[in-house]
Amino acid sequence: MSRYRIVVLDDSERALRRLGNWTSIDAQAEVTVHHAPLTGAALVAALKDADAIVLMRDRTPFTAELLAQLPKLRYLVFTGTRNAKLDLAALAARQIPVSCTEFGPSKDSTCELTWALILASAKQLASHSARLKTGAWRSEQSDPLPGTLAGQRLGLIGLGEIGGRVARVGRALGMEVVAWSPRMTAERAAEHGASFLALDDLLASSQVVSLHLVVTPATRHLINAERLALMQPGSLLVNTSRSELIHTPALVQALQQGRPGFAALDVFDTEPLPLDDPLRGLPHVLLSPHLGFVTEAVFQRFATGVTEGLEAWLAQRPLPRLTQPG
Repeated sequence: MSRYRIVVLDDSERALRRLGNWTSIDAQAEVTVHHAPLTGAALVAALKDADAIVLMRDRTPFTAELLAQLPKLRYLVFTGTRNAKLDLAALAARQIPVSCTEFGPSKDSTCELTWALILASAKQLASHSARLKTGAWRSEQSDPLPGTLAGQRLGLIGLGEIGGRVARVGRALGMEVVAWSPRMTAERAAEHGASFLALDDLLASSQVVSLHLVVTPATRHLINAERLALMQPGSLLVNTSRSELIHTPALVQALQQGRPGFAALDVFDTEPLPLDDPLRGLPHVLLSPHLGFVTEAVFQRFATGVTEGLEAWLAQRPLPRLTQPG
């Protein structure tokens, strides 16, 4: 009997092998791990002979069209607890079981990264560090100096599990916290020590605006040219949620015009961020390569969950954390 073929996609952190125990899997299957993103014909070629596929989050969309080109596929496991780019109905129609992993402390890590971006932006750490490494001490220009967050208004667009964590830190730093979401109420905002504001008022009055919403038809490109124009010239826009919440071309133009004055972004329309993306060339932008969930503890859960699923599938045992369509 030929060995099973297992293909792992998008492990750009090179973590699943290091953190998981693959001994029993390697004894029964040929495992191929792809670190760089694959698309088009290269993606189909990598997957066409796979009996099982491992997806890292939703980095590669798994559509019905792609599935139709994979006649040998018998099992799929993805990391995390949900994948918005996975066609579960098409997989169910082929009777291909799908399971997921636990997520680990990703909400804590995303909150921490949000504050790392806010603090680094407010204190101008990137430019000061770069200047220091060149041998200089202070700028030779009469530039605005780093700001102070205490006493400033923090506007949170979304106040769920991550937004609520961000609110607690903001209050601890002495910031006034205001919040909006499509279903926000004054009572719910108050539970997090925040005040409810209409979205336009929040954008116009907040020194720091941070996004913590899921993407729906109602929230896609929520932050558009008109809303960006409401922001203060010295304000900071932070996005550690989803890039689709912001209309990126409008943001590029708004930053060039100085409203908002700065942006700190962890998520992008195309990832990895293309070399010619205009965001790379803007002076008042701090960029991080989608690090919100990327921590050792989270990837340990991913690796453990993936190997548990593959071991169960190979042994024909009940699969852990099965995912249903819908």
